[in-house]
Amino acid sequence: MVAHKSLSDSDISRIIEMAWEDRTPLDAIEKLYGLNEPALRQLMRRELRPSSFRLWRQRVSGRVTKHQALRPAGIERAYCPTQYKHK
Repeated sequence: MVAHKSLSDSDISRIIEMAWEDRTPLDAIEKLYGLNEPALRQLMRRELRPSSFRLWRQRVSGRVTKHQALRPAGIERAYCPTQYKHK
């Protein structure tokens, strides 16, 4: 697991963005940054305001797309192909 202190500000910003996105599974965050779900929860609690953290937890808890094991078979990508436009 990557220690929170070794993450740059831009890494933390990207992790928070990915954690809020509906279609990015928590497994993708773990694979890219080494943060498992409890470590991600700890980071989010530290970085977000308490009310924002509670909203995020409610959102993630009921979201099938955030948990790889609960996703329908055949969905391998973490985002829509048109989500990130090439410049």
